[in-house]
Amino acid sequence: MNSVFGKLTPYNTIIHRLDPRVKIISLIALMVMCFLPYGNYANRFIILGGLFLIILFIMLLGRVSFLSFLKSLRHIWFMMVFLVIIFALIPQAGDTSTKHVMIAFENGYTIYWEGVLQTLHISFRLGLMLSLTLILTSTTSPMDLTYAFEWFLSPLRLIKFPTQIISMTLSLALRFIPTLLSEANKIMKAQKSRGVDYQRGFLGKKIKSVTTLIVPLLVSCFSRSDELSLAMNARGYEPYEKRTSYNILIFGLKDVVAIFVVLILVGGFSTLCYFTNNVEGFDDMINMIFGVATF
Repeated sequence: MNSVFGKLTPYNTIIHRLDPRVKIISLIALMVMCFLPYGNYANRFIILGGLFLIILFIMLLGRVSFLSFLKSLRHIWFMMVFLVIIFALIPQAGDTSTKHVMIAFENGYTIYWEGVLQTLHISFRLGLMLSLTLILTSTTSPMDLTYAFEWFLSPLRLIKFPTQIISMTLSLALRFIPTLLSEANKIMKAQKSRGVDYQRGFLGKKIKSVTTLIVPLLVSCFSRSDELSLAMNARGYEPYEKRTSYNILIFGLKDVVAIFVVLILVGGFSTLCYFTNNVEGFDDMINMIFGVATF
C-alpha cells in the first residue's frame, strides 16, 4: 500500500502547504491532460514526456521520493503484459495496409509497430497517473483529504445528502488502513512462526495458507470496529447533528497562484491537442525539430 499510494512525508515544502482542495483539482486536471488525443504516436510521446518533466519538477518541489515512484511501477507489470497480449500479439483487425510491420512470420502472423507503441503509450499514461497520485498522498495527510472531500460534497447538503456521515466514514477508513496493515503483518509473522508458508506451494496450498491470515484479521477488524463504536457513543457522537471542524480550510495566495499555474498548463496542453489534430504541417515540424518518425 505504501509503495503504490505513497506515505505522508512531513516536510515543510510549498507543495505540502497547498490547500488539499487545490491539490485534488490539480490532480484531476493533470490526469485529464494525460488522456487528451495528441495526434500520432510521435506527438503523444513527446508531449507526454514534457508533462512527465513537469511532474518530476513538482516531485522535486515536494521532496517526493523518486525511488517510491520506481517501486510503484513494479505493480503495473501485469497490466503491461496484458496490454502486450492485446495490442501486439493478437492479430489486428481492420485495414492493415496503413500499418507498419515490425515482425512478419512465415505462417502469415504479423506484429505491427502500432500495437507495440499503443502498449507503451498506455503504460506511459499509467505511470504518469501513479506519479500524480504519489505526489498527492505523499504531501497531504489523510485528514486533510477528508476535509477536502467533505467540502466538495457540501453542495449535496441542499438535497439532504448526509455529507458529514460520508466524510466521517472516509476519514475512519483512511485512518484504519495503516492500522489493519500493521495488524496483518503481525498476524502473518505469528503464523509463520507456527509453520505456515505463504511463499511456496501450489495455488490451492497458498489459498489455504491465506485463510490463516484472513480469518484472524477479520476477527480483529470486527473487534476494533466494536470498540470504536462504543468510544464514539461514549463521547456523545450524533451523526445527524450539525458538527464543526477543528481545521478550517482557507484559500491563500499560494493556492490562487497554484490554480493559475494549473490553468496555464491545461490551456497549453489543450492547445497542443488542437494543433496536433487540426493544423496541417504540425507533424512535419515535430519531425524536423526532434527527428522522429511520425507514424
